[in-house]
Amino acid sequence: MPKILNPADASAEGLNESAPDSTAPAGMVFYHASEGKPLATPWQVALIRSQLLARAALPEGMILDCACGSGIQLAAHASVLQRPAIGVELDPRRAQASAMNLHTIASQRNELDAERMLTTRVVVGDGRDGAGILSALKEGLGLEELPKIALLHLDPARPRNSRTHGLDEMEPRLDEVFAGWAPYLKEGRTGPALLLDLSPRLTHEQRLEVEAFVDLSWPGLLRTWVWTSRGRGRVDRLALWLGSAAEEGVARRFVRVPPTLGTEPTLVAGGRRLVNGSGHPVQVNRPPRRGERISILDAALVESGLAEDWLKRVTKSEKIGWSVVEGRRPQIHHDHPLRLEDPADRLLVQATGRVVALARMALSVTHVDRLVEVLLEHDIRSLTVRATLPPEVQPKVQGAIDRQLARRSGRRDAFLVQQPGDEMLLICIAE
Repeated sequence: MPKILNPADASAEGLNESAPDSTAPAGMVFYHASEGKPLATPWQVALIRSQLLARAALPEGMILDCACGSGIQLAAHASVLQRPAIGVELDPRRAQASAMNLHTIASQRNELDAERMLTTRVVVGDGRDGAGILSALKEGLGLEELPKIALLHLDPARPRNSRTHGLDEMEPRLDEVFAGWAPYLKEGRTGPALLLDLSPRLTHEQRLEVEAFVDLSWPGLLRTWVWTSRGRGRVDRLALWLGSAAEEGVARRFVRVPPTLGTEPTLVAGGRRLVNGSGHPVQVNRPPRRGERISILDAALVESGLAEDWLKRVTKSEKIGWSVVEGRRPQIHHDHPLRLEDPADRLLVQATGRVVALARMALSVTHVDRLVEVLLEHDIRSLTVRATLPPEVQPKVQGAIDRQLARRSGRRDAFLVQQPGDEMLLICIAE
C-alpha cells in the first residue's frame, strides 16, 4: 500500500536541504531532497504556467503530478486553479519535501483551511501505477469512488550533465505513464488534459517522436508546444500541452519570463504544427549595406519557430534577411526600425541599430587601435562586441575597446557584429 502524506499537517523533520527562491515572495523557503534544488521549477515560472493554464477549460477533477519532485509546480497549479492536488513521488524524502512545499504555499496564501486542501495529498509510490495510486487514495480519503483526474502533469527525470536527452532516458517513460493513467483521465470538450514538461534539448525529430507516443493513446489529440525562456538566449523549459490544456488554433507558444516579479510575461503564439516543419527561418547570404538595420533577436524565440510570426507584429511590410539563424545571436537585416513601443517586445531583442561603417579586419586585440579609429570617425562613445569569439579572447577585446573609448568624448552607443563566414565587421549605432 503506497504511503499517503497530508500537506496540511506536513513536517520538515529530517529534511536538511532547503533554500529561498529568488523569484518567490520574500521569506518563502522551499524544501528539497536528494539534490533536488537544481531540478526544481522556479516559483515565478511555475506561477506563470499555472496562470496560463487557468485560461483552459479543464474537465472536472483533481490536478495530478505523477513525478512531482519538490512539488513546486503542483502547488502553483493547485493554488491558481483552486483545485485539490495529487502528487506522486517515488523518493520518500522528495515526497516529504513536496508535501512541505504544498503546505508552505497554502500557508503563504492563507489557504491551509481551503476546501481544496481537504483532499490534497502526496503519495509515495510509482507514478506509472494509476490504478494502485487511486485505489490507495480512495481508501485513505474514505471516498465512494476513485478520484477524478482533471489534468495530468508529468515532468520526468532526465540525466544531468548531458548535452542530449533521449526519450528512453526519461523516468518514468511517457508510454508507461500514458498506459497507467489513460483510463482515469476525465475528458473535456477537446479530450483529456495533459501537460508534459520535456527536455529543452530535444531535437525536432525527438519532438515528433513524443507526438507519436501521444497519438498511440489519443489519436489526433489537440496539442500546443510551449517554449519558455528566462532570457540569456536559451530555452529554459519545453512543454507539450495536450487536449483540454492546449489552445485551439495555436500550434506553438513562446513565453518570455519577465526580469521583474509581478510583470506580465511576453507571449508569442501561432506557428505551424511540428509535422509541417521546425518553423526555423532560412539563412540567406547577402552583402551588408551602410544604412540598413541589423537586429539580434532572442535565440529562444527563434528556436520556438515563432520569430517570423513575431516579426510581422513589429515590422512594416518589408523583406527580412536572415544572416544568422542558429546559435546565441540570430541576426536579421532590414530597412526600417523595429516597432518596439511595447517594453515586452523589447525583451525579445538583444540589440538593434543602423549600420554606419564596414571594416574588414580580424577582431582581435592587435587590431583594436584600427577599430577605434573607425569608431571615433562616427562619434561613438561605447561599443558592445556582439560577435562570436573564443571565451578567453572576448573579454580582452572588449576591455581594450572600453579603455580606449573611455579616454575620448564620443556621444553615441553602438554594437558590433560580424558578417558570417567573413572578417567584415559591421558597426551599428544602437536604436
